[in-house]
Amino acid sequence: MQEFTNGMAASLFPVRWIKSRKSEANGMCVEVAALPQGGIAMRNSTDPDGPALVIKNAEMEAFMDGVKNGEFDTLCVGN
Repeated sequence: MQEFTNGMAASLFPVRWIKSRKSEANGMCVEVAALPQGGIAMRNSTDPDGPALVIKNAEMEAFMDGVKNGEFDTLCVGN
């Protein structure tokens, strides 16, 4: 099974990339994908061949918990 690591070109990942329904029509968004061996890959949709970030499921769960609790709200434009 292929090993996926941080910094690999996102186009090398044999996955289905998904993005939020709230993403801008011009494609400026973050896309994520489940990896075959577990974990999640993340990429910038404006650079689909650029580097991907690979994270573990537990790391994504911790991040999502922080998002839901508003811990990153100060990073958003307009806050």
